[in-house]
Amino acid sequence: TYEGTRQLRFLADIYGHNSIEDLKARERGAGASDVVSYLCGREKFGIGEYRDNGDGSFDFMPEAGYSREKLLKMICIRYNLSLNSFQKYISTTVATDVNERTVAEVMEKKDVLQGVDIAEDTVRSYIDDPSFSHVLGYTGKISEEELVELNSGTLDSEDSEHYELNDMVGKSGIEQVMERKLQGKKGRQTIFVDNLGRVTDTGKKTDPVAGSDLYLTIDADLQKAIYSILEQKIAGILLSKIRDVSSYEAGEPHGSANIIIPIDKVYFALFDNNFIDISHLSSPDAGPYEEQVYRTFTDKRDRAISSLEADLMDGDRAFKDLPEELKSYESYAVVMLQNGADNVFDKNKVDQTNPVYTAWRAGELPLKTYLLEAIAQGWIDTTRIESDEKYLDSDEIYSTLVEYIELELKDDTAFAKRVFEYLIKDGEVTGMQVCHLPYEQGRLKDLSKLSDLDNGVISPYHFMLQRIRSLDITPADLALDPFSGSCVVTDSNTGEVLSCVSYPSYDNRRFANTVDSAYYAQLRDDKALPLYDYATQEKTAPGSTFKPVTSTAALEEKVVTAGEQVDCEGVFEKIGDPAPRCWIYPSSTHGNLNISGAIQNSCNYFFYEMGFRMSLTGGHYNSDAGILKLRKYVDMFGLTDKSGIEIEESEPHVSNEDAVRSAIGQGNHNYTTVALARYVNTVSNRGTCYNLSLLDKLTDSNGNIIKDYSPTVRNNIQVASSTWDAIHAGMRAAVEHYGAFEDFPMTAAGKTGTAQQSETRPNHALFIGFAPYNKPEIAVATRIAYGYTSSNAAEVTRDVFRYYFKLADKEEIIKGEAVLPDSAAIGD
Repeated sequence: TYEGTRQLRFLADIYGHNSIEDLKARERGAGASDVVSYLCGREKFGIGEYRDNGDGSFDFMPEAGYSREKLLKMICIRYNLSLNSFQKYISTTVATDVNERTVAEVMEKKDVLQGVDIAEDTVRSYIDDPSFSHVLGYTGKISEEELVELNSGTLDSEDSEHYELNDMVGKSGIEQVMERKLQGKKGRQTIFVDNLGRVTDTGKKTDPVAGSDLYLTIDADLQKAIYSILEQKIAGILLSKIRDVSSYEAGEPHGSANIIIPIDKVYFALFDNNFIDISHLSSPDAGPYEEQVYRTFTDKRDRAISSLEADLMDGDRAFKDLPEELKSYESYAVVMLQNGADNVFDKNKVDQTNPVYTAWRAGELPLKTYLLEAIAQGWIDTTRIESDEKYLDSDEIYSTLVEYIELELKDDTAFAKRVFEYLIKDGEVTGMQVCHLPYEQGRLKDLSKLSDLDNGVISPYHFMLQRIRSLDITPADLALDPFSGSCVVTDSNTGEVLSCVSYPSYDNRRFANTVDSAYYAQLRDDKALPLYDYATQEKTAPGSTFKPVTSTAALEEKVVTAGEQVDCEGVFEKIGDPAPRCWIYPSSTHGNLNISGAIQNSCNYFFYEMGFRMSLTGGHYNSDAGILKLRKYVDMFGLTDKSGIEIEESEPHVSNEDAVRSAIGQGNHNYTTVALARYVNTVSNRGTCYNLSLLDKLTDSNGNIIKDYSPTVRNNIQVASSTWDAIHAGMRAAVEHYGAFEDFPMTAAGKTGTAQQSETRPNHALFIGFAPYNKPEIAVATRIAYGYTSSNAAEVTRDVFRYYFKLADKEEIIKGEAVLPDSAAIGD
C-alpha cells in the first residue's frame, strides 16, 4: 500500500540497506512477488521445503509446502522478529485479541514453545459513531519515519520519552497532533542477561506515567446529529433525481442543474463501488441469483475478450470509429498495461510528441498500430511477458502481448466492472437479479423486504428506491452524485469548533491498535473516499457565499455607498466577450438594488460591477489591480491561510485571475468548508477573526488542568459599523426569502452559494449562516459536493439550527431515512 519514498524505505529495510540510495535497480523495482521470493530464500528466512533429488542431494524450494495465506503470516512474523534483531528480551506480537482456547493451548505447551507467552495489554477504544473518526483519527504501530521524528530532540537519559519500534502512536487526526501529550511515559527496568539471553539480575526500576487526558470543544450530540442530517439529506437529493429510464434513454446530461440518474446507473453503482462483491458470485456458497448472474457474466466477458482479441489482431478501424463498448474495453486494456503489477507498459517513457502517439490520442489509429509503436520504441517491456520461446520476431512479440492482455483481463476486477456496466445497460443482468444479490451475499439482512418484489407488488425500480429511502443503501454505498458533504459549526464569540463533520466516514475502531488490512483495502477502493476529510481537505469555489467579502471591499474602497443602487441589466458588457451574465437572465433582471438588496437577491450583475469598479486605474479596467484590492479583504476574513484547526487541512487558494468573475466567488477561488466556517464566524461577530480550535483543555490523569486552550485572535477587521449593518441586513433578508426558512421560529442570517465545476456533473451546493441574528451564538458552513442547488445546503443548515437551539423534537429532525429536498418528490 506504500508509494513513493515510503515504499522505497520499506524495500531498503527488506534488502538490508541503511538508505534508499543503496538500493540496486533490481531491488528498487521489486514487486510483491519479488519481495516474497527474496524473504523465503535460504539466505534470508528459509521458508519452504527441501526436495530429495534421489542421489543423496537436496534442493531447497522457497515457498513450497505452504498456502499463500500461511506463507504470508510466516513471513510477517519472521520480518517483525528481524526488526528487533531477534533479541530475546524484546517481544514480538504474533497475534492479538486471541480467544480463551488459544490462551489455554499456549499456556499448556510453554515447555515446548520456548519464548512464546501470553500477555495482557491496553488497547485504544473509540465510541461507536463514524462522525468522530476524522476528528479523532486512530492509532497504529509506529513507522520508522515516525520513530525518527518523535525521538528527535529527546535527551538520552533514563526519564526521556523514547519511542520504540513496538510502540503504538497516533496516525491521524487529534491522535496524531497530540501524540506526545497523550502517550505518557513508559516504565523501565534494567535487566542483566547471560549469553543465552537468560535474566541473571535486575537493576533500577522506573514506574510508568499515564498520558494526559485531552478534552475537545466538540459538542458530541451535535456532531452525531449533523452526520445524520447530512446523510439523510444527500439520500433525499439522490432519490429526487433517480428515474426509471436507462442510460440510453436518458442520453447526455443537459446542463449541470438538470442531470438525472437513470436506474441502471444505480444498479451498476452497486457493482462499481463493491457493495456487491463480484468475486463472491463464483464462490461455492453462491445463491441462485448469484449463479445466474455469474453465468451471464462469464459468457459476456468471454465474448468481450474475443472481440477485443479479434480487433487487436486483425482490426483496421480507427479507435474513434469503434462501437462504444469496444472502445471502453480497449481503453481499459491500455490502462491495465500501464498500471498493472508487472509494469509492462512504462507510461513515463512515452514520447508525447511521437506522431503515432498523438494520432492514437486523437482516436485516428487502431490500437494495434499504437501498441506496435510502443513495442518498437521500448515503451513496452516485453521481457516482463512470459513466453516459452527465447527468441521472438516482432509479430510473435505482438501476439504474445495480445495473449498476455487476454489472460490478464480474464481475472481483472476493473475489467469485470466494465463488462457488468454493459450487461446492465443492455438488460442482460436485470434489476430483479441486482436487487437480490446484496441479500444473498449478506450485505442486506432483512429477507422479508423481498416479498413484495418477488410477488410482483413493486418493481425492482421502486424496491431500490425503498432501500435508498430507508438508508439500507446509503449515498456512500452508491458513490453517485451527490455522495459527500461537510458541515462545520463554530461558536461565534470564541472561535471554538462545536462540530466538524465529514460524510461519509469510516470506523476508526477497526484501525485502533492494529490495522484491519482487509477493511483498509476496502476503504482505499471505495469511490466515496471515506478516508478523505471533506470538511478540512476538499476545496471548491465558494460561489455566491463569497459576496459578503466583495461587499466589504466595495464599501471600504468607497466604490459604492450602502444606499447607492445599481441597475441589473442581466448581461455585463463592460469587459468584452464572453460577457458574464446574471443568474436570473434571460428570464428577467433584478432591476435597481443597493448592496443589501444585492446580497439578498444574490445579484451577479451588481457584484460584477463592484469587481469592475475596484479594477479601474486611470479610467481603464485593470483586472490585476482589482484582484489585489479583493485579496486584501479576503485576507481580513482569514481566507488566505489555514483556519487554525489542529487536524490536517488543505491550503486555500485565492483567485488570481478575472477580478469581475472573482467578485462573485468564481475565478479560481478554492476553499475548504472549515475555511468558510472561519470566514462566516468572522462575519457573524462583526470582525473578530479567530484561529479556530478543537482543543478545550489538557489534564493529568487525576483531573488537574495542565493547559487550558482558547482560540487565538488572528486579526480584527477595522471597518465602518455601517458596512457590517449593510452586510448583515442583506444576509438577514436573504434568509427571510429562502423557502428553506419559511416560518422559521428564529431570526437567522445567511448566504447561499452554487459553484459549477463541470458541465457533466451537478453543481456544488453551499450555505453559510449564523443565528440568532441580533446576537449570534453559532456560525455554520455547509457544503454538499455536487449537491445540485444551494437550497439543499440551506436546508441542512436550517436543520442544524433547529437541532442546536432545540426548535423541534430530535425525532422530527433525525428521521433515520432519506429526507427529500423541500420542493422535490421521488421521480417516477
